[in-house]
Amino acid sequence: MSFVAAPLSAEPRHGLSTFGELKYGPDFKHFEYANPDAPKGGRFSSTGTGGTKTFDSFNAFILKGDSAQGLEYLFDSLMTRAMDEPDAAYGLVAESADVAEDGRSVVFKLRPEAKFSDGTPLTADDVVFSLEVLKEKGHPNYSLSLRDVVKAEAIDPHTVRYEFKGNLIRDLPLTVAGLPILSKAFYTKHPFDQSSLEKPVGSGPYEIGNFKPGTFVAYKRRPDYWAKDLAVNRGRFNFDEVRYEYFRDRTLELEGLKSGTFDYREEFTSIDWATAYDIPAVKEGRLQRLIMPDGRPSGAQGFFINTRKDQFKDKRVREALDLAFDFEWSNKNLFFDLYSRTQSFFENSELKASGLPSAAELALLEPFKDKLPPEVFSEPYVPPVTDGSGRNRDNLRKAHQLLAEAGYGQGGKPLNVEILSFEEGFDRIIIPYIENLKRIGVNASLRRVDPAQYERRIKSFDFDLAIQRYALRLTPGIEVKTYWGSDAAKIDGSFNLPGIADPVVDALIDRMVEAKSREELTVAARALDRVLRAGNYWVPQWYKASHNVAFWDMYGRPAVKPKYDDGVIDTWWFDADKAAKLKRP
Repeated sequence: MSFVAAPLSAEPRHGLSTFGELKYGPDFKHFEYANPDAPKGGRFSSTGTGGTKTFDSFNAFILKGDSAQGLEYLFDSLMTRAMDEPDAAYGLVAESADVAEDGRSVVFKLRPEAKFSDGTPLTADDVVFSLEVLKEKGHPNYSLSLRDVVKAEAIDPHTVRYEFKGNLIRDLPLTVAGLPILSKAFYTKHPFDQSSLEKPVGSGPYEIGNFKPGTFVAYKRRPDYWAKDLAVNRGRFNFDEVRYEYFRDRTLELEGLKSGTFDYREEFTSIDWATAYDIPAVKEGRLQRLIMPDGRPSGAQGFFINTRKDQFKDKRVREALDLAFDFEWSNKNLFFDLYSRTQSFFENSELKASGLPSAAELALLEPFKDKLPPEVFSEPYVPPVTDGSGRNRDNLRKAHQLLAEAGYGQGGKPLNVEILSFEEGFDRIIIPYIENLKRIGVNASLRRVDPAQYERRIKSFDFDLAIQRYALRLTPGIEVKTYWGSDAAKIDGSFNLPGIADPVVDALIDRMVEAKSREELTVAARALDRVLRAGNYWVPQWYKASHNVAFWDMYGRPAVKPKYDDGVIDTWWFDADKAAKLKRP
């Protein structure tokens, strides 16, 4: 291969962050939340937190197929995130990064010792190939987030340079630093754009072991992992085996934990957390329950309304659907008051809008005053509140009136609404909501499909209302376009489920991506939040800023938990002494 000359750059750094701040110096020994003396060994088995019920592919980089959980542990990247900082990443495959003064390029110096699991060296050629194949054949979200990455070039076998274009380049050094590095040799022999159960060659701490499609997949720790002694990895990836079990519903999943089929579970069902763990194993301390604080943005969970459908293009219809959902009744009767109502697309973060717009927010919003509803310039929209009694008459009356104004209901057109679901456990939330919708004259129904069909229909936007949860990074950037940008509304597989296509939203996203400081980012995000909330693109559901987990008592964990991650697979370890004493099924 040929190499190119590198232009002058700024200053090599051992890490990157969006606004330049780094907690750890160039000689740091390990992340504070990792125990460098943690023993290696044992097994960690769980159902994962991906919300998936099956898998048929080990290719997580394309739209086709249902990929297995845990594949991220197979692939290293140039740099890896520090989970106690908002957006910092430190050298993994790359020992340093030089961002040019104008921000339009970055040069990474690779560690010569980096290797793939088959023993072949990882070179700049593989890094260049990874960018090209992800852009050309990868999941549409890659092509969107990498649109302004012009190219990657190999300067020599251990140096690679990325070039950027346009004005939205602030986050691109971090974006490319976090891309998975793929083996050019492997994907030259195996088609990248096809789902497959062929075990891929990676350079990460684990490789695929035993598996059964749709049932379980196990990952084996690689004792020959080239980067196991780097500072960013000390005290991490301690389990000899990480295994994901798949169950078709949460009831069977919970019983699997109790029976010892697997060892760890994050509980997402409030009634189960409140009532289903009243068993001897918990009372005796053999099965532990733990609530860990979650400092990450809780993001957006709700019934997303597909505005690509004609019946949902009228904002009044969407607002009526929101009025019909009685969260307070659900929280009291179904959730044991464990949740708070989601209000914002940036819930549980400083990016959430509140109160009247600040002067800085108004400066962004006022140029679009003729294109925005007046309420954007007032208090941000919040979902309606009830007394929790189940007698939601005032809200239902308002909803009925809005539908009538939009031409639906008595004397108007029928409004048919199908709620798509694959999770039987959600029936107890959906069915009361459907009953309220029927009370306002909506022909509402539930369509429960198998997980694979659900994924296909979500990817092709074949739904009326669908439940989903999305959470952004602490420092959102170009990926925001894949959630609410107009281009994403037209791309199958994007996260823009509601089909939001609004030039004002696009302009405010650009202001977020262009922000030169965290203060500017916060202002732009709050302005965007006001516009999105005023659009009634969803029926917000709920959140809790914690991880509720249960596990058999055979693990050790560091004294410090990373603020922005649960840290479990990364930093916990198998405690052989505890396991030997543990009485379990």
